[in-house]
Amino acid sequence: MRRAFIRATAALAAIGLTAKAAAAQSPSSTATSGKGRVKVVYQLSEGIDQAVRAMANLRNHLNAAPDTKIVVVAFGYGVDFLVEGAKDSRGNTFEAPVAALTSSGVDFRVCHNTLNARHISEQNLLMDAKVVPAGVVEVARLQFEEGYAYLKP
Repeated sequence: MRRAFIRATAALAAIGLTAKAAAAQSPSSTATSGKGRVKVVYQLSEGIDQAVRAMANLRNHLNAAPDTKIVVVAFGYGVDFLVEGAKDSRGNTFEAPVAALTSSGVDFRVCHNTLNARHISEQNLLMDAKVVPAGVVEVARLQFEEGYAYLKP
């Protein structure tokens, strides 16, 4: 009798785990919308070198999965590449790559708190950048409310 109970309990647990795994893989999982489109938020907070890596990551991401909805949230030193005239170590500006990614559907969002703290005017940002009240709040909101997966290159 006890063995039957243990087997039944194990079987019920296995069914529960299988159901949980199936739910995690369903199109309504947290990294997709109701239509099954994957949504990703990239956090940039470390400066120009991280932005250079992120530009390559973003292009590769869209080449492999062009239907992905991508939002880049920049705060702290991560906003530097979105300031007009910013250049990488080779002297290349970010205007063209950001514009190309924007035309591919990538949204670039900049933290207002960072702009204030660092005395950067919104008028000095690339036209493709949108200002949000707080970068960390935007990342959390996108994850929690809209089901975005989180990446930090």
